[in-house]
Amino acid sequence: MKKIVKVLFACVAIYLLFIIIAPSVIDEMKNPTVLKPPYKVSESAQKIYNSLPFIADMHCDALLWDRDLLDRKEYGHVDIPRMLEANVSIQAFTIVTKSPKGQNFSTNTGDSDNITTLMIAQGQSIKSWSSLTERVLIQAKSLHEFEEESTGKFRIMKSKSDLKKYLIDTELYSNITAGFLGVEGAHALDGKLENISILFDAGVRMMSPTHFFDNKLGGSAHGVSKSGLTDFGEKVIKEMQLRHMIVDVAHASPKVIDAILAMTTQPIVSSHTGVKGTCDNVRNLSDKHIKGIANSGGLVSIAMFKQAVCGTGVKSTAVAIKYVIDLVGPDFVALGSDFDGSVKTSIDITGLPLIVEELLKLKVSEIDIQKVMGGNVKRLLLESLPE
Repeated sequence: MKKIVKVLFACVAIYLLFIIIAPSVIDEMKNPTVLKPPYKVSESAQKIYNSLPFIADMHCDALLWDRDLLDRKEYGHVDIPRMLEANVSIQAFTIVTKSPKGQNFSTNTGDSDNITTLMIAQGQSIKSWSSLTERVLIQAKSLHEFEEESTGKFRIMKSKSDLKKYLIDTELYSNITAGFLGVEGAHALDGKLENISILFDAGVRMMSPTHFFDNKLGGSAHGVSKSGLTDFGEKVIKEMQLRHMIVDVAHASPKVIDAILAMTTQPIVSSHTGVKGTCDNVRNLSDKHIKGIANSGGLVSIAMFKQAVCGTGVKSTAVAIKYVIDLVGPDFVALGSDFDGSVKTSIDITGLPLIVEELLKLKVSEIDIQKVMGGNVKRLLLESLPE
């Protein structure tokens, strides 16, 4: 009996040590940057950056890593102190619930999952080991807790009135920032249409139909079938738009994007993407789809990692942004970094002034830079969030 107790005690001790040490080690390993802070830019670029009235980014997976976002870290890409330093107005915090083993850009199935191991490593509830909806609720709750503990420095935007009040308050207080919640892949619904209301009540205001594998809604750009939107997928999109949840087509198959563009009644976005015109792969948007998103009044949000922009530097992101501007105009493009998304990004969030510098080199006007760096996101949210 004593031996059994000792073994059990040792197992518990090892598990506790694992959940204390492993998450931060995995986080640091999975989310490196090409350039390390502090960042330096020209005086003219910094002056323009400092004058920007609204700075926003449409994609960040920081909630996945069980990181204390109120604490400034020396690893990863985003936390609230770094958002404040960079004068960021709004960051989209997107929730990942499932990731296949051996994840790649060409062909993945949903038969395996890396996030289950991460949930166990983080000491999350047993329910989260199997329920993807539960994983959303855990990460959404975490962001709400950061809001409560931030002493007013961080707010979650859930409605137009939230955003309007925040915009007024930013005129009075300089040291505040905000975010909103999204979900990467509607397999997070656990196959149940009624779970949309559960996610909505948890604060989710944006969701993509698919991520790296095909699901009940339709095909992924990285899945096996590359199929279109299913009947269930159509029901999900309609229900989302009835609730004024933003539809995100990042990672969706071309056929799914076609179907959503054909049925949408509201602006749609691709929250983190590249474009085939500067980086041709299955992940990125064609000119046809860029134009379709622009025609909906939505946003093409350009990412900051090599596979999306075919380069490791900030210049590659700026070139993709300029391509979209030249194709559809400056009102339909934004930043969509994919910070903390298990990718090596060119910079962390404090390096955003480097984007301004590269856009200036490409002869993008100051007015258009204001739109790209956040003005277009503000417009989209004021149009798309529920009342």
